[in-house]
Amino acid sequence: MPVIKKRISIKDIAKQLNISITTVSFVINGKAREKNISESLTKKVLDLVAELNYHPNALATSLRTGKTKIIGFLVDDISEPFFAGIARRIDEIASSLGYKILFSSTRNDTEKAIELLHIFKDRHVDGYIMALPEGLEEEVKKLIQTDAPVVLFDRYVQDVKTDYVIIDNQNSTYNAIEHLIKNDYKNIGFVTIDTVQQQMVDRLAGYEKAVEKYNLPAIVKKINYVNSAESIKEMIDFFKAEKQLDAVLFAANYICLDGLRTFRKLGIQIHQDIAVVSFDDFEILEFCEPPVTAIAQPLEAIAENVMKILLKKLKKGSKSSEKIAQVSLPTILNVRGSSAKK
Repeated sequence: MPVIKKRISIKDIAKQLNISITTVSFVINGKAREKNISESLTKKVLDLVAELNYHPNALATSLRTGKTKIIGFLVDDISEPFFAGIARRIDEIASSLGYKILFSSTRNDTEKAIELLHIFKDRHVDGYIMALPEGLEEEVKKLIQTDAPVVLFDRYVQDVKTDYVIIDNQNSTYNAIEHLIKNDYKNIGFVTIDTVQQQMVDRLAGYEKAVEKYNLPAIVKKINYVNSAESIKEMIDFFKAEKQLDAVLFAANYICLDGLRTFRKLGIQIHQDIAVVSFDDFEILEFCEPPVTAIAQPLEAIAENVMKILLKKLKKGSKSSEKIAQVSLPTILNVRGSSAKK
């Protein structure tokens, strides 16, 4: 039967060096100089810590400090390029500061989202980063009322008063449609999902504003998104019915992917038959023939702003009287061959 090794504690280190537990704690927590502990004693403690491979007990530390150094991260699908890119940068920043991230995907399931939020609470996470799923608004309001540090990104809800980092969805879409119009496209479709998520509402508003300004028809397809297969079925019907379309803007990267699959099924050629723009840039678009024009979101800037706001809240403590930080970042239109002049 294997022998279970006893976990090394601060008490063990203090006993071996014949010093107080408090002294060991000060050294381990980087307070030796502040507490006037000599360099020679500090070295002895740190050498023994390394020799015994001592690791602080996370639960004990959290009970003592009231902090777990854990942040909850909740999105629809972390495998999507947009969320994955932001998650990677947030993890880099968090790790450099001694924080761990609990990454979770809701898969657009409200019950699962609520369950995950409760798991975060049970783990006593120090803060929450969320692309707010539909149906979770009331839960998040309750969370904010407890003064828990919450930072939203990608989307926001107008009656949920909290910090957020978004991009300028309306003007980004407006500029992309104007780019198509200036390249002589007159029948421009907009394919989105049937949702009240604010970022998608703003993208539609940008499209409608542009076509209205130039006196062009608004040709909108709202997909009742369940999965990729159902999405493609709806798009096949749409593109068969709207044969006059000479350009289309897909409102998100996963919608664009389904659109490209639809074109393949229908034998529609990019640019030759219809100009294409995607909201969200991702690597696959560069390998299409021709490469697809896309609205690129500043993933690093989003992640860095989210962490800057959250860390400030964690340092000061989240108080309802504190000024709310709401950041809107610009995007870049990466122009490629799919939207070239007619």
